[in-house]
Amino acid sequence: MTQQKTFDEWIGAHRALLFKVVRAYAFTPHDREDLFQEIVIQVWRSVPSFRGESAVTTWLYRVALNCALAWSRERKKHPEVRELDGMELTLQDSHEARNPRLEWLYEQIAKLSEVDRSLTLLLLDGFSYRDIAEMLGISESNVGVKLNRIKARLVEHMSQENDSEL
Repeated sequence: MTQQKTFDEWIGAHRALLFKVVRAYAFTPHDREDLFQEIVIQVWRSVPSFRGESAVTTWLYRVALNCALAWSRERKKHPEVRELDGMELTLQDSHEARNPRLEWLYEQIAKLSEVDRSLTLLLLDGFSYRDIAEMLGISESNVGVKLNRIKARLVEHMSQENDSEL
């Protein structure tokens, strides 16, 4: 299969996966578009190096997460805001109905550290602790400990918000 055909197939089949990563690391429409483009470029460049030693989704997650982490670090070095008037964005999530619970979850995920954000996204997409450990280069037991702490914090935040609404 050619690089172009592989790339088109993967982006078509896994666009939602890439968007989840983008949404967890970029918070304005312009930044989301920028990060999505960075990830797509990196996927294109990396297609020839795919050796088939892992599932395509695992490999794409690794590429997307590494790209998002590098992009985030670069944005912290150069925090200028760049919104362009009249720019038509190609990355749209309008096909999803707005769900307040989902919005709350993404807000909470955005507040996590980069590693914890990555762990959470991978868990939400159904990856095993073993796969997560492999993708992030940490032990399976460390994955479990970190995820349990993240879950506890999320439950605590939700409880505090529910209490404040009463």
